[in-house]
Amino acid sequence: MIQAHVNRPVQNTRLNDLVDRLLEQFNQWIRNPWRRISVIIISLLLGNFVATVVSTVAGQRAELDVYLAMLLLIFTEITSWLVYRGDTIRDRRTPKGELSAARPLFAEMLNCLKIGLVYGLFVEAFKLGS
Repeated sequence: MIQAHVNRPVQNTRLNDLVDRLLEQFNQWIRNPWRRISVIIISLLLGNFVATVVSTVAGQRAELDVYLAMLLLIFTEITSWLVYRGDTIRDRRTPKGELSAARPLFAEMLNCLKIGLVYGLFVEAFKLGS
């Protein structure tokens, strides 16, 4: 006899409550525009740092350059597709009812990481060319 699977509500554990509270505190903290901008700038600088590290480490032995370039290209294309696809412009309402066109923080951070990475790789290419 086959029994049907019954959807039961997931029990709230202390870990679930802790994670929910931490996410809520982070969302409250990030609502300040200056903090949001600082997190975005940090991700831009982190992308620049990652580009310097990647070009230094990959260029040391020059064995994985093609694979690393392919991996970075896939990362930048997927990030661009996620950030700039058409459904991100949909109407978003704030709790007060006004329209908001702002992207989620994760999408902005990922995009700035990509921009910093591409910029850093261009700077490294110019350093190698001089």
